[in-house]
Amino acid sequence: MVIANVIAYILVLIGAVNWGMYGIFDFNLVSAIFRGPRTVGAIVVYSLIALAALWLIVSPLITDGVLRLQGSKRSEEAH
Repeated sequence: MVIANVIAYILVLIGAVNWGMYGIFDFNLVSAIFRGPRTVGAIVVYSLIALAALWLIVSPLITDGVLRLQGSKRSEEAH
């Protein structure tokens, strides 16, 4: 679950940077990379970012309110 949280966190950060660039500079990085806002690649990226954001909302609910971005101390001591 830690890996899913880290990947989701990175995707949400990428989405936030893209929105910031769009708001400040009127430049959409995802659209620029995939040559259009409604291309298959752009839609996949936007969908992954949305799913990542939903995961970051749901993940703490199923782990007693903690968003884990590192392994627990117990699992590190066991190895």
